[in-house]
Amino acid sequence: MDFGVVLQTTPPASRVVELARVAETYGFSHVWTFDSHVLWEEPYVVHSAILQATRKVVVGPMVTNPVTREWSVTASTCATLNEMYGPRTVCGIGRGDSAVRTLSGKPTTLATLRESVHVIRELANGRPVEHRGQTVRLPWAVDHGPRHQTEVWVAAYGPKALQLTGEVADGFILQLADPDIAAWTIRSVREAAERAGRDPAAVKVCVAAPAYVTDGSGEQQAHAREQCRWFGGMVGNHVADIVERYGSDSAVPQALTDYVKDRRGYDYNEHGRAGNTHAAFVPDDIVDRFCLLGTAQDHLARLEQLRDLGVDQFALYLQHDAKDQTLRTYGDVVLPAMTSRATAVS
Repeated sequence: MDFGVVLQTTPPASRVVELARVAETYGFSHVWTFDSHVLWEEPYVVHSAILQATRKVVVGPMVTNPVTREWSVTASTCATLNEMYGPRTVCGIGRGDSAVRTLSGKPTTLATLRESVHVIRELANGRPVEHRGQTVRLPWAVDHGPRHQTEVWVAAYGPKALQLTGEVADGFILQLADPDIAAWTIRSVREAAERAGRDPAAVKVCVAAPAYVTDGSGEQQAHAREQCRWFGGMVGNHVADIVERYGSDSAVPQALTDYVKDRRGYDYNEHGRAGNTHAAFVPDDIVDRFCLLGTAQDHLARLEQLRDLGVDQFALYLQHDAKDQTLRTYGDVVLPAMTSRATAVS
């Protein structure tokens, strides 16, 4: 299993870059950032600094959208970073949440998302593609070959978005770490890939969620919940859309949809922030299921469950008051335990 870290581009940018650098020294393979240019600093500028300060990590948005950024601009950004620092970019994309809604917009349609995945991938990898009624190509962009492509990973929850992911995406991003919901979504993506004639195993799976390491005491567990409760509120934005579209008695697991019944609006000024007052509706059991809280051994037990379900990468959100401690514990304990190592003597 690979490990990524998800950072907000909250000033100072130097702190974001340093967290990315430290993550790489601990063995993390990916550095993702939020992409919400009104709420936080412009992520792709920070990505350039992260790539300059590191040697191997792959960087990308978790997630961008096809509305606030013209698709060719997103592709050109990835291709430029690849030219400057080697092929080290990935593009996470979804229908849109905070970046769109803070500008009074709405998430895009799945048809638009589907088309954008294809256009961004082709252009970012130096290939021509039909876009806006003509054939477009970035003539300076380099195709680094099949092993070093800029991949496009789709974030999804609902049935039709999961189907789209299986049909066209290079990877699937699930922004919560509940094993039961993960099992349902991964199965949906793989079945869609198979129906589309694709190799289901070729669609990589990334589970992303806050991780907070404690000493196992009730006091620390309660504190960790309060630091991570915001995540249930963030996921709730997408779940509310699903309930509005499919109703509360659809094929979507009730483990995902039931908790938003007490949701009463959302303030994007507090988006992704520990102590978010608009996440009070999120119950403790949702925080425990959606996030990884507890001792290092508790984290390992959940990660082993996710790995057995076919998860290729766990990306941990670091939006809480224990960023350095969490990175250190993952680097010293969790990553080594989850990594297969050859023996020197047998």
